[in-house]
Amino acid sequence: MTVLVCSHDAEPIDGYLRANWMRECLPQAGYRVLHMHRDIPQAPEDHPDFWPIWRDAIAEFHPEPIDWVFGSEEYIHRLARELRARPFPVDPDREVVPVSATAIRVNSWSYWDYVPSPVRGYCQRRLVLVGAESTGKTALSEVLATRLNSVPIPEYGREYDAIFRHGQSWLLSDFEEIMAGHKALADTMAKRGGPVVIEDTDAVQTLVWAEVLLGKVTETLVNQARTAVAGKSYLLLDHQTPWHDDGTRYFADTTRRAFFTQRLSEWLNTFKADWQLIQGEDWAARTAAASARLDAVDAFWVSHAKRFGHHSG
Repeated sequence: MTVLVCSHDAEPIDGYLRANWMRECLPQAGYRVLHMHRDIPQAPEDHPDFWPIWRDAIAEFHPEPIDWVFGSEEYIHRLARELRARPFPVDPDREVVPVSATAIRVNSWSYWDYVPSPVRGYCQRRLVLVGAESTGKTALSEVLATRLNSVPIPEYGREYDAIFRHGQSWLLSDFEEIMAGHKALADTMAKRGGPVVIEDTDAVQTLVWAEVLLGKVTETLVNQARTAVAGKSYLLLDHQTPWHDDGTRYFADTTRRAFFTQRLSEWLNTFKADWQLIQGEDWAARTAAASARLDAVDAFWVSHAKRFGHHSG
């Protein structure tokens, strides 16, 4: 079975990315995924030689004889004839799978069960909680995730510290490893998540930890944090909360905690991230403000769903 992923420059989703998704969806032996990225006519009315152009392009990528052409659209009958193959209509009336690819792209939220696992990270929006120690990030992430009937992505750096560093002898390379470890964990968990995923800290938080503990950062750390903000909204929990020492925390001093909050806000602005400050000592008020932000992220997701386009492919 050969799957030909066809793309062109004007599409809303990068064709190379789509081809990689298809390869992830079909890793089994017996499938071959080919990617044809070419600006050629997309409909018969676009060019008088539409069918010869497509016939020659497909023959270039698949010179072997073709037995069947599978598809759910009417055009597969003509395409099969051009390729001297037989058409195989697949659920043209949407009775087995009651949704079209276009509908999924326009409103992935409503059809989330039909979004393939490799594609979900692209469609998702993550709400990330950052802040100094003892500001309620973990507790609040659990509350918000419960609202979504999900599990929050946990903080990787905390476990890394408990296993490898025990609060001392930090190196810049440790923070690179924490960023990589957290990203691997987050990306894996997100594939099982819904349209909005709650994340307890990320690379931006790790960047500030490097500053606080070592007094410096590297260009690699900054670039990784800058890349991490894509597709995310942030809640910055300020430090005006009671200090609770759980045995693994560093800074009870208000000045140090204030510096942590300040640097997070400065980096979020530098990276042009979408973020909101959650203030106050009252936990109920913080939870209410965070929940309102979650509602705003939901609204953002729905209003921007059309960015996935109406193109077929």
